[in-house]
Amino acid sequence: MDDTLNDELQIRRMVERWAVWRDAGDWERFATVWHPEGFMMATWFQGPYAEFIRVTREGWDKGVSILHFLGGTAVDIQGDRAIAQTKMTISQRGPIDGVQCDVVCTGRFYDFVVRHEGQWKLLHRQPIYEKDRVDPVDPAAILKLDQAELARMPEGYRHLAYIQTRIGYDVYMHMPMLKGDAVQALYRRGAAWLAGGPLER
Repeated sequence: MDDTLNDELQIRRMVERWAVWRDAGDWERFATVWHPEGFMMATWFQGPYAEFIRVTREGWDKGVSILHFLGGTAVDIQGDRAIAQTKMTISQRGPIDGVQCDVVCTGRFYDFVVRHEGQWKLLHRQPIYEKDRVDPVDPAAILKLDQAELARMPEGYRHLAYIQTRIGYDVYMHMPMLKGDAVQALYRRGAAWLAGGPLER
């Protein structure tokens, strides 16, 4: 196995461990995938990884249900830096106006990854939100969404933002989506950082 393929497999393993350990509530091992300066961007949280673990754990203890499923990964490596893009879904269960619902959002994890003390660690995670949908857990339930409120939500994570605001989260409304200025800016940031530039958060 050549070095590039070995690095790609190690990065993919790190990404998979992030999802498995986070969704299992294995907080100690979850912390090991992060670089000491690791930073997490999400619809409902933007900040250092340790704070992300703390608030995620608090939500877990309160019954917040957010799970992840991964698809394929593409990795670009330059020396001790890498950009990894991984297809994923975010699944959140919760109430919308008294109706228990599942929201599923499809997108990509866009990860700035760095070799730290001989291991690939997650330095910065920026999800890209491509499309989503909402379904009542009970197929017979009648769900009526506020169409005016829904229309003001970003297209790529419209229903995810809707349910998260309904349960009290302050949702960031300018995340990168499949198309648009935000995702193009992210690609430029990634390319510049991979070429040796500073990481712009």
